[in-house]
Parts: sequence; structure tokens; C-alpha cells
Amino acid sequence: MQTVLYIRVSTTEQTSEHQLKQAQGAGFKVDEVVADVGVSGVTTVLAERPQGKRLFDMLRRGDTLVVRWVDRLGRNYADVTDTIREFMRRGVTIKTVINGLVFDGATADPMQAAVRDALIAFMAATAQAQAEATREAQKAGIAHAKDREAAYRGRKPSYSREQLEAVRDLLAQGASVSAIAKETGLSRQSIYRIQENPAESEAALARWAA
Repeated sequence: MQTVLYIRVSTTEQTSEHQLKQAQGAGFKVDEVVADVGVSGVTTVLAERPQGKRLFDMLRRGDTLVVRWVDRLGRNYADVTDTIREFMRRGVTIKTVINGLVFDGATADPMQAAVRDALIAFMAATAQAQAEATREAQKAGIAHAKDREAAYRGRKPSYSREQLEAVRDLLAQGASVSAIAKETGLSRQSIYRIQENPAESEAALARWAA
């Protein structure tokens, strides 16, 4: 039996090392890391990614697949739910670093299975909703940045693209500002600003080409 960490990073600002450190910090002993770099979770399903397709070949009954959160598997509802259920049918357990969720096909109790499936559906729907919200915020931020760019760039953001996405993910999951600050290394003030004005947060990164 092996524990495999799957990593997906879609931008140059994100790093595989960060997700590996998160997993190790959460207590996971990873036997192998499989990473897709520069791949969108919205437009490319897991089975069509260069490294994502390896998971379907290498994972066996009794193995554990670890991901930072379900959005690393994908940002499309159907893709994420189908992927998790396929791995469960194969006897693979899926665990998330954030929130410590566990999905497996071990239970034979119909009520427990129903609760598990409902949670999978909720997590997959949340991942897609976050992707859509991020896309709209990016559009608004870019448009806002273009309007103001001729005047001034303003103060350089105190956060990176990866930190901004992490803050959004954690806020959507209901994490407290204090917990997010500890997780991302940002100040509470920065997190409040991102929470109160996501479009301006995107605009600041766009102005500084971050």
C-alpha cells in the first residue's frame, strides 16, 4: 500500500513544494508525488492531464491518494465527483490536507454512504463555484486595473497569486481570519482587505503584473 500526493499548480506563482510541505505538516507520510504544472483544473479533466492520468494506472486497492483539497483534482463538478467515485470503486482512499476529509468505499451502511456522497457532491460543487467566482473576479480586477493604470499603480500587494487563491479557498470553506493568517502567513488586515474587496485585490496584482 502506498500514499500518493497529487499536486496541480496552474500558474507560475504557485509551487509544488508548498503543497508538499502542507501535506507533510498535516502528518502525511508521502511515498510518491505526482504533479501537473501549468494545467487548468477547469478546462482539463484529471484523466487527460499528463500526470493526472498516471494516477489511474498506479493506484491500487488499499492505496491512499492525498490532495490539498478537492479542487486539485478539478474545478468541474462532474469531473471531480466521477473521479472520486471511480477511485473509491477501485478501493482507493482519498484524503484532503485541508479539513482532513476522507472518502472511501468501505462503508456498507446506506445512510453513511448517502452522507458521504452528499459531501462529495457539495465539495465538487464548491470547487466549481470557486473557479467561476475567481474567473469573474479576475475579469473585474483586470478591467479595474486597466482603468486606473494610467493614473498610478498604487502600493505593491503584500500577497502573491498563490496566497490570494489560498485565502479565497479558505474563506469559501468557512475558515476564520486567524486560521487563514496562520496558514498563509499574511496579516489579518491583508485578509480582511481581500475578503471585503476581491476585485481590488485582483486589480492590485494585475497592476503589478503579479
